[in-house]
Amino acid sequence: MKLYGIPNCDTVKKARAALAARGVTYEFHDFKKHGVTEAMLSGWLKQVGWQRLLKKTGPTWGKLPQEVKDSIKDDASALALLLQHPNIIKRPVLESNGKVLATGFNETEYKELRL
Repeated sequence: MKLYGIPNCDTVKKARAALAARGVTYEFHDFKKHGVTEAMLSGWLKQVGWQRLLKKTGPTWGKLPQEVKDSIKDDASALALLLQHPNIIKRPVLESNGKVLATGFNETEYKELRL
C-alpha cells in the first residue's frame, strides 16, 4: 500500500492518522521529495479521471489564469497541468497494487476500505 502526498498537508495528516489508527502499514511517497511522473499521473487519470484528481480548492489553482483553468477539458489537458503544478493533485492518493483506492481524505470512505 502506498500513500502519495505532501507531509505538511492537513488532509494528508488526517489520512495518515486514520491509517495508523487501523494499524495499516504503508509506504509514503512525498511529492516534494520524490516528485510525480507522467506514468504515475496517467495511471491515476485512467482510473479516476481528471475531475476527481484535480484539486480546485487550493491556492495554486486559484492563482492560475482563467484561460488555463478553462483549458482543462480532458485527461490529456489535465495531465500537462498536473505535471507542471503537482500541488493541484487532490491529496492524498491512496493506492494498493497499482489501484487507486481513494483521492483526498474522507473518514467514512477510509473506514469502508478493506485494508
